[in-house]
Parts: sequence; C-alpha cells; structure tokens
Amino acid sequence: MSKTIKLVSWNVNGIRAVIRKEVFVPYVKKEQPDVLCLQETKAQQGQAEIDLPEYEEIWNSAERKGYAGTAIFTKIKPLSIVYGLPGIKNGDLEDTFGDALKEGRVLTMEFESYYVVTVYTPNAKRDLARKDYRHKKWDPAFLKYVKGLEKKKPVVMCGDFNVAHKEIDLARPKDNKKNAGFTPEEREGADKIVAAGFVDTFRHLHPDVEGAYSWWSNFAKSRERNVGWRIDYFFVSDALKKHVKEAFIRSDVMGSDHAPVGVVLTIR
Repeated sequence: MSKTIKLVSWNVNGIRAVIRKEVFVPYVKKEQPDVLCLQETKAQQGQAEIDLPEYEEIWNSAERKGYAGTAIFTKIKPLSIVYGLPGIKNGDLEDTFGDALKEGRVLTMEFESYYVVTVYTPNAKRDLARKDYRHKKWDPAFLKYVKGLEKKKPVVMCGDFNVAHKEIDLARPKDNKKNAGFTPEEREGADKIVAAGFVDTFRHLHPDVEGAYSWWSNFAKSRERNVGWRIDYFFVSDALKKHVKEAFIRSDVMGSDHAPVGVVLTIR
C-alpha cells in the first residue's frame, strides 16, 4: 500500500532571523511537510527556540559559528543519519576559503525505501574565485556520494545547488553567462546530475513554466519584480520519477531571500 509523503527544502539564510520575523513556525504548521530540509541555518542546535514538537530535529552545523549549516526536521523516524560526505579524506575538499567538510553542508537520512539528502552547495563567489574548486572538487565528490547511496535504495536530494541549470531558470540569462551561478562549469555540474539519472522534479512536471524562481537578489526590488533564479531543487532517482505527484515553489513565503520548494511523492 502506498502513502503520500510531502518534502520541503528551504534555504532560510539564518534560521534565527526567520524565527524573529515570526515566519518559520507558522509556515511549517501551515505547510505540514513530513520532512523539512533546511540550508544555511547559521546556527547550532539549541540557539533557536523552535516550537515544533511533532518533528525530530537533526542538525549538521558548521564548526564556524553563524555560517552555512544544514538541518532536517522529520515526522518520520529515520533508520540512520549520515553527516557530511563520508569516505573523503580531510583536506580533500579544502581550499583557501575553508574546508567544506567542516561547514555542515550535507546531511542524509535513511528511510525504509529511500534516502533523503540535503545539500548547501558552495558558492562560486562573485569573482568566480571558487568556480574551479566547485567544478573539479565539490560537484564530482557530491555526485559520487549520492550515486553510491543509490546502489542501496533510491535517493531524494534537495537543497540550494547554487546554479540555475537552464536559461528558463533565471530571469536574465544573457546578462549572467559569465556570472556565478550560471557559468558553463556550474551548469555542467547540473548536467551531470541529470546525466547520472536524477530527475529535476519541478521541470519534470512543469517543463515550460517561466518565471518560476526560488532566489532573488536583495538589490533593486528584485523579488517584487520577480527578477530571480531557480537555484533550489529536488532531484530524485529515476526509479522515483513515476511517484512524483507534485513539485512546487512557495514564492509567496517571505523571511529569506530564498523561497521554500517541495515535492509530493507516493511511496510504497
């Protein structure tokens, strides 16, 4: 017998700030996701008072306080939890900006018939100083990890991938071809995720919808004018493709420069 599962991903850009704005708990209570994945929490567990007793909270915070970090709130008890990218040696994902393995960027939960992986992908930086790192180190390492999980059971991966994959995924593609988030190297990372058999759930159900964005710059009233980027995704293993019933972006939910994105799956 199959059941319906709702999963939501949200880069909160500082969970304490979203809570202070009295947005976070009301949104979660209204949306009622079974699994809620967060990125850029910028906090340690316990630094924010969150009144959501029906959820188990799992945090993977950065060693550096007030920076990066992920968390998963779940109503479904996980079979196991994995922090970071196991199997990678210390220093292998380090550069002059830091060590991504110490920044709480990946968190995985194993459930009965699938894995959920949430990721906060390193930004290439405005001057593209971290573009090669991302292209040659981070993207291959992360894809190798999720493909390894997939050998055991299907994967649902979500989060802030810090790239607009196709021209339809940002308001001004021609102006941004050389800018962070839309360089050929970053887009190639997204190409390889799809080539590896993962399905972009939003484009699977809404292939031609324009103006569907999940992040907006804080400058020039970009959100009011919907001059945005779709950089937050749910990808699922091809085996789950037929189980994707809904894929959505809650662009009306404020509190962060990102909007929550989500999927509804039917899982046996």
